[in-house]
Amino acid sequence: MGFKMGIVGLPNVGKSTLFNALTKTAAAQAANFPFCTIEPNVGDVAVPDARLDKLAAIAGSKQIIPTRMTFVDIAGLVKGASKGEGLGNQFLANIRECDAIAHVLRCFEDDDITHVEGRVDPVEDAATIETELMLADLESIEKRLANLMRKVKGGDKDAVQQVRLLEAAQAALEQGKPARTVAVDADDAKAWRLLQLLTIKPVLYVCNVEENSAGSGNSQSARVAEMAAAEGNSSVVISARIEEEISQLDAEEATMFLDEMGLEEPGLDRLIRAGYALLHLQTYFTVGPKEARAWTIKAGTSAPQAAGVIHGDFERGFIRAETIAYDDFVGLGGEQPAKEAGKMRAEGKTYTVKDGDVLHFLFNT
Repeated sequence: MGFKMGIVGLPNVGKSTLFNALTKTAAAQAANFPFCTIEPNVGDVAVPDARLDKLAAIAGSKQIIPTRMTFVDIAGLVKGASKGEGLGNQFLANIRECDAIAHVLRCFEDDDITHVEGRVDPVEDAATIETELMLADLESIEKRLANLMRKVKGGDKDAVQQVRLLEAAQAALEQGKPARTVAVDADDAKAWRLLQLLTIKPVLYVCNVEENSAGSGNSQSARVAEMAAAEGNSSVVISARIEEEISQLDAEEATMFLDEMGLEEPGLDRLIRAGYALLHLQTYFTVGPKEARAWTIKAGTSAPQAAGVIHGDFERGFIRAETIAYDDFVGLGGEQPAKEAGKMRAEGKTYTVKDGDVLHFLFNT
């Protein structure tokens, strides 16, 4: 499995530039005027993972297949979006289809790039976006509650549950808090997700800084980090311009460029890792002479469920998983040495897959 992250923000904060870097294309037009991105641009990108290359080298795999994630470049939000201002309803619907939200915030000064509000204040920009999403949720909740009341009177249990959850979300929103601040019981978790409220979605603040601040950030990104910590959210510093430049280089040139800039890795790698952490995702591997492949699962996934990511038959007919920890596979030099050293384990249906596990599934057809 992968996940879909919507890239949102006010106009001219660097969303499309960041998207171009992520997908290594110029599909998202970056221009100095609002709404240059009319339709959402969708791009599937490979998730960089140095572990996969090491596993493939040890196993002599002919093909390397990384796991992938989807990014959606969504047109710039403005004040009044919840009421249809700008391209309001269109991109609010696009956000609703995403698993998480990356708020791109302008943390750089540039007189040549206009700011829709005429000033640079990422904390205020974040508040503007959050307010519009909360207003849109409130409007949606009011309409849905009205439609559900007849079902509640008829004793519909699902409707009763939905009303209870919607009212909890409404109470939080009316206090100026996003719906994700509501504590939800495990029994309600699925129904809560199905409400598809905009402010339920986890948020990652992406601080777009000038090139010289790409490594350590600046005073504006520090303000965002403080805000994120207070909210229980996370933030990442990135220079969209640097990332776009890197995306046009080959691997050797990119390494040299990063060295010249004093950077250890592309900011996109940090962004992807932050996105993984945001959604509690992790990776397991299947390795052999034909291919080395990475698979994405939620943390806490059982072995049969992990097998089902490959194919439903694997989950239905699951017998056991032959498991080698990544460090053991690499440290001992492959599957056979790990097996001889007693590091290959046979795990059953109750096993919870760990990040980096190298797995081989046995199943009945």
